[in-house]
Amino acid sequence: MLAEREREVALEATVRERLELIEAALLRAAEADSAMVTEAARHVIAAGGKRFRPLLVVLASQFGPAGDPAGAPAEDVVRAALVVELTHVASLYHDDVMDEARLRRGSASANERWGNTVAILVGDFLFARASEEVAELGPDYVRLQARTFARLVQGQIAETVGPQDADPLAHYLQVVADKTASLIATSALFGAKVAGAELSVQRALAAYAEEIGTVFQLSDDVIDVTSDETGKTPGTDLREGIPTLPTLLFRRSADPSSPADSRLLQLLDSDLSDDADLAEALGLLRVHHCVDEARAEVRRRADRARSFLADLPAGPARDALADLCDSVVTRSV
Repeated sequence: MLAEREREVALEATVRERLELIEAALLRAAEADSAMVTEAARHVIAAGGKRFRPLLVVLASQFGPAGDPAGAPAEDVVRAALVVELTHVASLYHDDVMDEARLRRGSASANERWGNTVAILVGDFLFARASEEVAELGPDYVRLQARTFARLVQGQIAETVGPQDADPLAHYLQVVADKTASLIATSALFGAKVAGAELSVQRALAAYAEEIGTVFQLSDDVIDVTSDETGKTPGTDLREGIPTLPTLLFRRSADPSSPADSRLLQLLDSDLSDDADLAEALGLLRVHHCVDEARAEVRRRADRARSFLADLPAGPARDALADLCDSVVTRSV
């Protein structure tokens, strides 16, 4: 038991150290020839964030050949994490322009502060920095990064044009997989690759991360409806008319002959900028069975993510990945 706790403490120390190195590297990567560009490029990075993708890189880097308690070399882990997080941050600049967002992580968005053109170009600058870093890792990583970026773009295009003739829920889940889960899967795969993990381990970690990436987005969807219980501002996506798992499940099963369902359909198809209308829509959604169905889907997918860990070597890193499955379920309850 003592040896197990010592391994847990050692992993915690390694994760903390690696994440600190990654944070410093992110700020360095955002340095430009112009002070203004540096400030704009660091704007989202300095605002913080979950750093979920770097965390997965670090945890996956623990699954290399036995005998190295620190996992893969720190330099390779930092570079791999830098690639995925720079790609993620760069995509946020472009997303905010497309969404006409005014805030990002509680501060004015880059497009609000410097305008759309600068925000787009700063995103391009960060993508270039990510490309520069991934080239140092080798052609296999470049190829994987390119394929991931293609999925990101296709997911964004699909979200922009909408489901058209496709099933709206299936379309939404594919958008989530491409826009969100693909880069999270690549994060785990990068970590495993720099650690020299066996191919079977790489595949298991990538499958786990693709599923857990989808789960995180779907749990956020539930939180958008139930967030009075979590301390977050409720109804943000609802107000902006963004499809989410609960609203899509509601639309699939709504009974137009039911006064409550009919009223909620009317509200969802209207302008919810009025606080009273938003509160009414939230109230109707919260008592509808679609919320329980959405929570059940989060649990089902979390269990599926956990199943991919079964054949991985036992230890603190596998336990930490399993704990993430529990946390995504807990946060949406």
